[in-house]
Amino acid sequence: MSDSTKPVALITGGGRGMGEAIARELDAQGYRLALMSPSESCEKLAFELGGVASRGVAEKAEDIQAIFDLTMKTYGRIDAVVNHTGHPPKGDLLDITDEMWALGSDMMILSLVRMARLVTPVMLKQGKGALVNITTFAAYEPSLIFPVSCTYRAAAGAFTKLYSDRYAADNIRMNCILPGYIDSLNHKPETADKIPMKRIGHMEEIAKTAAFLLSDGAGYITGQNIRVDGGVTRHV
Repeated sequence: MSDSTKPVALITGGGRGMGEAIARELDAQGYRLALMSPSESCEKLAFELGGVASRGVAEKAEDIQAIFDLTMKTYGRIDAVVNHTGHPPKGDLLDITDEMWALGSDMMILSLVRMARLVTPVMLKQGKGALVNITTFAAYEPSLIFPVSCTYRAAAGAFTKLYSDRYAADNIRMNCILPGYIDSLNHKPETADKIPMKRIGHMEEIAKTAAFLLSDGAGYITGQNIRVDGGVTRHV
């Protein structure tokens, strides 16, 4: 496959952690990459993998526009998108300010909407496309430890279903991955005890799940919230 025919993946939060793992997995599978993250980590990784990068954060519309513009200028197409962002503000439920709630909305909902507005016309013209949103296992089993995250990650799942309903017939798919306790963060040793698999998940496992959902092998999967959590969530 020549470089000009290789698929293109745009990844936000693509400099470290799960975003980096996804970038490396997609690179190994032949994707050309466009990465965004708040620091120079995306630039270093893009240089290593032969891609392009733009510093930015998912909550800023101008940063999403910038990575989209760079991707299209460089490659002329976008086949896959991974929406990945950091953690929103935390706090006691009613102590969280309006500004903190608004930031959470920008980070986890409007970032998806803004990205979709930009890439959907491109994917419609191409005749296909796939998007994956990284949320959390707690999206549907809310925890008071992460009120903003749980609220808006659940909303991300609802948006994902609405988007998939709207564009499924156009061969554009959107799914969510709901990671459990993953080694992208430092977890207490006792955390593994409450996970049926009795271990912390690996970033590479999230990456391989994302790569599958973006692939033609997952061509009949859309609008789903895929839990990759070692069995820690209880709802069925």
